[in-house]
Amino acid sequence: MNQLAEAHGFLVVYPEQAAQANASKCWNWFQPQDQLRGEGEPSLIAGITTKVAGAYGVDPQRIFVAGLSAGAAMAVVLGETYPELFAGIGAHSGLPYGSAHDIPSALLAMKGGRSGIAGQRNFGKTGVNLGHGASQAVPIIVFHGDRDHTVQQSNSNLIVQQARAAHGSEPSQDALHIGTRSGVAERGRRFSREIHTDANGHTRIESWTLHGAGHAWSGGHASGSYTDGNGPDASAEMVRFFLNLAYAGSA
Repeated sequence: MNQLAEAHGFLVVYPEQAAQANASKCWNWFQPQDQLRGEGEPSLIAGITTKVAGAYGVDPQRIFVAGLSAGAAMAVVLGETYPELFAGIGAHSGLPYGSAHDIPSALLAMKGGRSGIAGQRNFGKTGVNLGHGASQAVPIIVFHGDRDHTVQQSNSNLIVQQARAAHGSEPSQDALHIGTRSGVAERGRRFSREIHTDANGHTRIESWTLHGAGHAWSGGHASGSYTDGNGPDASAEMVRFFLNLAYAGSA
């Protein structure tokens, strides 16, 4: 991602979870207080984003968030809780919004169980019901390996379902058209790709299935953790998706 930032001239910020907040240094995407606007980790990450954007004069319509696994789940949370801040989401091997409310339900959701989404629950002083699914139609690109045994691929299918439902709830919006493509990355990884476009031909959702891939960032550098060098290059494809989005006021 650093190399892409240099090539395209954008800033990239890597917020880090404190060990005292999570022993694995993962975002607590499953905790009720960390799935709400103005509370917990979403507010912290949004605050970091706003501070950096203000300090460097970032175009407010070109701010994006992406992550892997728990980071992908938190990216989805941020798209739901701060849709005015993030113009696009990248979710690699992640989970849908509102899919868990504690550690046991998080582990169930990761394995493909649906404790959180199926049942409506009221959490905390905010009176916000989690488990109802996402309602904000923020453009999103999704990657998932079909041999991922840490976070089952069914989770990414649900991310796409939530995104389509949110888009369909927008006033005067027609149903999204789905186009499918397939291919083979340079190093041999097969992939399938769904592209969901609106009536104007703008891509709102893109979903990649990585055939034979496990729980790892596709195309990631070998020096990193949880990376799969066989591609395709998820970083490059996310950046391409983000930079090609149609923004407010544009044709």
